[in-house]
Amino acid sequence: MYIIELTYKVSAEEIDKNLDAHMNYIEKYYNTGHFLASGRKEPRDGGIIFARAKSRERIEDIVSKDPFNINGFADYRIIEFKATKKTKGYDELVGEEYTFE
Repeated sequence: MYIIELTYKVSAEEIDKNLDAHMNYIEKYYNTGHFLASGRKEPRDGGIIFARAKSRERIEDIVSKDPFNINGFADYRIIEFKATKKTKGYDELVGEEYTFE
């Protein structure tokens, strides 16, 4: 499990002008099964993505494809997370074995 934290480097207005491309990127990785949840931080200075992948390198590759990253609109922090206490259903959602790249 990975937590991807975005911190904006440009104004909210600039983010809004480029939001469609970012949301297309987000949707792509929901469709592949990599992204589990995402949204804006409050206050609105960035966002958070809960993601899964076989390796940190794969997450880094996915992050490199975000239009906000390509255009220098955000900084990224990738946090690897291994749950030691979990709610029922967590393993089914996140799982240890991934069937995707």
